Amino acid sequence: MRLRSSSSTLADVKWSALGLALACHMIKLLFRARAWQNIVRAAYPESRLKYRSALGAYVAGVGVNSVLPARGGDVIKVYLVKHRTEGATYPTLASTLVVETIFDFFVAGALMVWALSIGVLPTHQVYSRIPTVDWKFFLLHERATLIGLGLLAVAGVVGFFWARIHVEKFWSRVRLGFAILGDRRRFTIGVLVPQTISWGFRIATLYFFLQAFGVHASIHNALLAQVVDSLATLFPATPGGAGTKQGLIVFLFRGQAISKALLLAFSVGMNIAITVANLLLGFIAIGLMAKTLSFKNLRQRSRAEQEQPV
Repeated sequence: MRLRSSSSTLADVKWSALGLALACHMIKLLFRARAWQNIVRAAYPESRLKYRSALGAYVAGVGVNSVLPARGGDVIKVYLVKHRTEGATYPTLASTLVVETIFDFFVAGALMVWALSIGVLPTHQVYSRIPTVDWKFFLLHERATLIGLGLLAVAGVVGFFWARIHVEKFWSRVRLGFAILGDRRRFTIGVLVPQTISWGFRIATLYFFLQAFGVHASIHNALLAQVVDSLATLFPATPGGAGTKQGLIVFLFRGQAISKALLLAFSVGMNIAITVANLLLGFIAIGLMAKTLSFKNLRQRSRAEQEQPV
């Protein structure tokens, strides 16, 4: 395949496919927000959180996450919903975000296993990066090891009873966020169904992005691109996984007759398109819900409220 520069490749974008990709991305967010709304409403059944509030907060969080590392947008997401859910607390809302990612964890895990099984993510390379523990020191210093273990056991017991007395109220609020898991039917219909649909649109988004940037579009390649996204999410050191994704996309697609320049143009172009879309939607949502466009002010407000006694 003839190598082309990234600039000329970006100039050859198929705009209709790009539009379909962004449309699928936005539809995916609609279903993600519905699932989260149902999780929050199960925790606070009396509050009747409105869908537009859940959607606005979710989109705002996605927009902030696209420019801030380490999931900074989740703070904004929780802050906005708290002010539209009577009686809501930060520990409970934070735990609803954990529930919202349970299905994602299993799907992403299944994709990792699939990638390993077909050899694009060699098992030995994954294992070689897992740190190992040298137990030799502990075997040579048995007495010191036993004393250390004893002290840890005592500290653990003291910590347990201290936490039981002082943190019981906090953990009761955390557990409240998992309330929907106690109703299998509600969890299936209200969370698993919309999230399954959202995953369908997520893969469709990647398929159309591949098509838009001239990379062979297939379900197989869309799934590979999703594996790249999942791996980048494990190391959220940069906004949107920028840099990490570019290295991974070249590695996972190395067995195909696709030029490095084309793969980089696809990865960079998709990242830019999604970031711009998320930012626009996020700005609109924050402006409508918080009456401000300052991410810094919102995070400061949220942190100030979280420091208040729960």
